[in-house]
Amino acid sequence: MPKPPPSEPEVVETPKGPKVQTLHPAGKQGVNIDAGKYSAMRSAILLVVPATEAGVLLQELGDAVRPHLSANGFDPKASVLWYLMAVKQDLEARGIVEIVPRSSPQRLRLTAR
Repeated sequence: MPKPPPSEPEVVETPKGPKVQTLHPAGKQGVNIDAGKYSAMRSAILLVVPATEAGVLLQELGDAVRPHLSANGFDPKASVLWYLMAVKQDLEARGIVEIVPRSSPQRLRLTAR
């Protein structure tokens, strides 16, 4: 049986600064993200996504995380939605958040870990 992924990503030093290799919930190749942006986005997502059955609408998540990103020094010119989706998928792959089953439109919630 394969070992589950760690709940925290590994930070790797690169010539361009610290990076995080994200995971993908479908087992596909993740992306390399600046570790500071990853951390800010992860914190913002975990602040706004509830553990309740209803969760939060995926389409509302971008607007919900923005106020928390500026407080964490996230560059407002950065592609917020791209980082949001990459980190959301990483958190799904790590079992920290999940898509609410049978929800349409999609909703996201924290898992019961």
